[in-house]
Amino acid sequence: GILAAATGLGLKGNRAFAQPATAGVRLGVQTYSFRDVPRAAGGDGVGPLIAAMTACGLKECELWAPQVEPAGLSREAIRAWRLETPLDHFRAVKSRFDAAGISIYGYNYSPNKSYTDPEIARGFEMAKALGAEIMTASTTLDVAPRIKPFAEQHRMVVAMHGHSNLTDPNEFATPDSFAAAMKMSRFFKINLDIGHFTAANFDAMAYIREHHADITNLHLKDRKKNQGPNTVWGEGDAPIREVLQLLKKERWPIRAYIEYEYTGPGSPVDEVKRCGAYARQALA
Repeated sequence: GILAAATGLGLKGNRAFAQPATAGVRLGVQTYSFRDVPRAAGGDGVGPLIAAMTACGLKECELWAPQVEPAGLSREAIRAWRLETPLDHFRAVKSRFDAAGISIYGYNYSPNKSYTDPEIARGFEMAKALGAEIMTASTTLDVAPRIKPFAEQHRMVVAMHGHSNLTDPNEFATPDSFAAAMKMSRFFKINLDIGHFTAANFDAMAYIREHHADITNLHLKDRKKNQGPNTVWGEGDAPIREVLQLLKKERWPIRAYIEYEYTGPGSPVDEVKRCGAYARQALA
């Protein structure tokens, strides 16, 4: 297929680092997991984020855009910041991750209806400056056609992130919604969240088996079926262990990224460590 031929589509190994794999599976983190780690007033979250990842022993990530942006700005101020901040700022952020031995596989930048075309375009420039191979996006089916020309111009994969909202046909939640995006562009792929997919009563194992060639990375989390809550790993219905075993067996180049979203008793670092230990034990 296209992916086998298109090494330029950013679904091969990371060029910056030969990352250690656990039983052949690339474990990492969606940095949203560290959204509650304190940051200095007015500062970005880069330093605290690198410290948190280092403490957890994680060496690759999908970087959540708000963590490289100043906190507390209005919508208009953040738009201006995105458009006016020199790309060297993002290259400097990449250098800080590089120095810590951490690679940014994906930049999680999520255009919605309020984004201007220049703001969408800027996301790709930021992603490239950060050294990301792909962009991930929590967006909607009606915004995807606006993202398409920029993905094609930059030859960068955008992996659509699904949630569990089945009431809005514009949301990415169902297999059909992912299929509709992939029909729009060969640069549109899937960032499958197995927790949300399970909560929406879909079968993550069957979907990954069938669509593994189009999945860039997984968000690992546990949720109950029937739109149930996030749970501590192992207490919900998401097949975390089985999915990790499947990746180990098949050797697909799909990243498996922890996304800490339940409310745990420990700090975000404590809970991500706990999730990491669960994942490594599942792969043992």
